[in-house]
Amino acid sequence: MNRIAVFGGIYNNYLALEAALMDAHRRGVDAAYCLGDMGAFGPHPDRVFPLLRDHGVQCIQGNYDNSVGNGLADCQCGYTDPRDNHFARLSYAYTFANTGAANRAWLRNLPTQRRVQLGRYRVLMCHGSPRRTNEFLWESTTSTHFLDHLLEAHQADIVLATHTGIKWQRRLGHDRHFVNVGVLGRPENDGAAHVWYALLSVAKELHVEFVPVHYDHEKLAAEMRAERLPAEFVETIRTGWWTTCLEILPAKERRRGKF
Repeated sequence: MNRIAVFGGIYNNYLALEAALMDAHRRGVDAAYCLGDMGAFGPHPDRVFPLLRDHGVQCIQGNYDNSVGNGLADCQCGYTDPRDNHFARLSYAYTFANTGAANRAWLRNLPTQRRVQLGRYRVLMCHGSPRRTNEFLWESTTSTHFLDHLLEAHQADIVLATHTGIKWQRRLGHDRHFVNVGVLGRPENDGAAHVWYALLSVAKELHVEFVPVHYDHEKLAAEMRAERLPAEFVETIRTGWWTTCLEILPAKERRRGKF
């Protein structure tokens, strides 16, 4: 393979997923991958799974998928702030209650990592990090030395991850790369309603493009209101500014937002 589409954090946003898959198909990718967290935040969890199957998307298990698949008490999101955990509980309860038994079983059996060959590069796909599914690796607080060690320890030239909800990439030594591919489920706290996925291609060297995904976010917001999901979630979809999960953000990432 020489050209792949990779995304994370669908968060029940089937409208953005459909738009991203259509865009990736137009760009002629060899394969599409999802790095986990199919559920959370948005409406109608079971609308995501037919799209993944119909488009042959290869998926790994995020913390949300592990929790929903195994019927656990919470999402294992890794939050410590009481307000963040309050909204996480609401989101998880809705997703768990509205995910069908067959889809829960499918989530339960997903692998936690995937390895593929992209041109000459050994690629390791994970959710949070190769060390821990719900580990947050932020651009401002993750050192290059640590990433070099992580890739060396896991025998990879490229590590692809998600979980934080904000895309970033870093080129490391010896032509190694860490890429947080972003999420499809909600905008990334920048005041814009679109979301993101990553397009990786190899000619002479690796090229990473973050692709904006425009979709009918007002339709999604209306469906979220109809499902009585928190108004704070709806506001984020409509405005592009995070209203929840703020305390987990490092200072530099939080300063970019409105709140």
